[in-house]
Amino acid sequence: MKIEKKQRIENFFTGRVHCTRFGNDISEVAEITASIVQGSSLGPAAYVVAAADLRPRRDDNVIIKYADDTYLIVPSDSNDTCIEELRHNPGVG
Repeated sequence: MKIEKKQRIENFFTGRVHCTRFGNDISEVAEITASIVQGSSLGPAAYVVAAADLRPRRDDNVIIKYADDTYLIVPSDSNDTCIEELRHNPGVG
């Protein structure tokens, strides 16, 4: 891969910022740390790569992936495993 293309891809995933305007108020600029850029042509492929390794740590729990959303389903009798699952799967939540 040419260095120029590689650099463009790296720039796409790093150094992104966001601010919100509501009426006349504008928020502070904040760094975007999410790995998926919504609305981009690379977004779907990036999601597939990022979500491919997500697996529940406990057999009772389920991870559902659809489009660009990921859901962690934890039965009520296992709700004590939520923190463990989120630490094991930092891409969820």
